[in-house]
Amino acid sequence: MASPQRCPWCGTDPLYVHYHDTVWGRPEYDDLALFEKLCLDGQQAGLSWLTILRKQQGYRDAYDGFDPEKIVHYNDEKIAELLKNPGIIRNRLKVHSIIKNARGFLELREKGIHFGEFLWSFVDDRPIQNHWHSIEQVPVSTPESAAMSRELKRAGFNFVGPTIVYAFMQATGMVNDHLVNCPQHRECLLLGE
Repeated sequence: MASPQRCPWCGTDPLYVHYHDTVWGRPEYDDLALFEKLCLDGQQAGLSWLTILRKQQGYRDAYDGFDPEKIVHYNDEKIAELLKNPGIIRNRLKVHSIIKNARGFLELREKGIHFGEFLWSFVDDRPIQNHWHSIEQVPVSTPESAAMSRELKRAGFNFVGPTIVYAFMQATGMVNDHLVNCPQHRECLLLGE
């Protein structure tokens, strides 16, 4: 049997390794933490996750800790300020997407729908436990991520295509896609029971 080793995608960057070992694949249920992660995954479009990870605190500072109640009130002046902020990705569509997503989040809440419950319903409220042996086996999207993407778009969210949504599902532990030889696979398996 091969000796345990981390999933190869995280490389050796200390920030990425820490993220792999302590965040990625661990079930997250908190509405606001899920909202932040979904928004950040949308910011990744066309970029590496490490780029966003390095700017995560900048995003938290710029977007009032990802408080949807505050974000929905952002006006043209605030948007102009965000577009000059080097702590985030200064892309107009991406800036507007977080505001749009905050509206979608609050509209779901107004209907009595908890964001976490809504998202976890796509995996029947239990992490999907995969048993991949190589990175090539890991899909980029699944029927579950396609279904979640459709419903998020219907709820008013954007930058939530099936591939972005699948990355989000992996990161928030809705799917355990750590390779079986990675020590974190078993940890996430146990957390999902």
